[in-house]
Amino acid sequence: MTPPTPRPEDARPAPPTRRRPGGRTARIRTQVLDAVLAELGERGYDGLTMDAVAARAGVHRATVYRRWGDVGGLLADVLDATGEDDWQPPDTGSLKGDLAALNHEIQAALTAQPPIVAALIAASFRSEKADRAQRRLWEDRYARCEIIVTRATRRGELPPHTDARRLLIAATAPVYHQLVLLRMPPDPHLPDHAARTAVLAASIGAFASVGDA
Repeated sequence: MTPPTPRPEDARPAPPTRRRPGGRTARIRTQVLDAVLAELGERGYDGLTMDAVAARAGVHRATVYRRWGDVGGLLADVLDATGEDDWQPPDTGSLKGDLAALNHEIQAALTAQPPIVAALIAASFRSEKADRAQRRLWEDRYARCEIIVTRATRRGELPPHTDARRLLIAATAPVYHQLVLLRMPPDPHLPDHAARTAVLAASIGAFASVGDA
């Protein structure tokens, strides 16, 4: 995902644009990161090795060690690369529709096979580098999604001074809780139900910014 543009004045500033390598360097990075995802999906964190990634990518192992250092460096770069995409949050014309669409995207990502997203989340608990990178990615994703709340406020669906981050977390948390923590099968109704519940709470000021409640 990339930050919504143009960003409203009252939203958090977008993170600085990362410089992307070009030419052979970019090709090697793509090959290696694709190999990391494939290995992670097939073998999980415990089966992920530098040598296996190098072999799968068709890149000399010395290059992989020199550039990424260790498995944590590989995972961190995978997560950082995810933040370089051009994803935009849903724009359905209503707050409930936007949040429901966002939840459906999250549920699809968490249940996709091979389970890449779930494996990356699990890896962040095992690698300090991956953990830091995942925190950067979460910050980026939530910052981009704040435009959903800004649009809803402008349409009069929300009280002024609604805290976007708190509302977004409340709307999406049930999906993560059910699939990641409880490890239950996906509920096709949960994305819409969670969105509807969050909208109802927000409409009565449950997510007012601190000092405005």
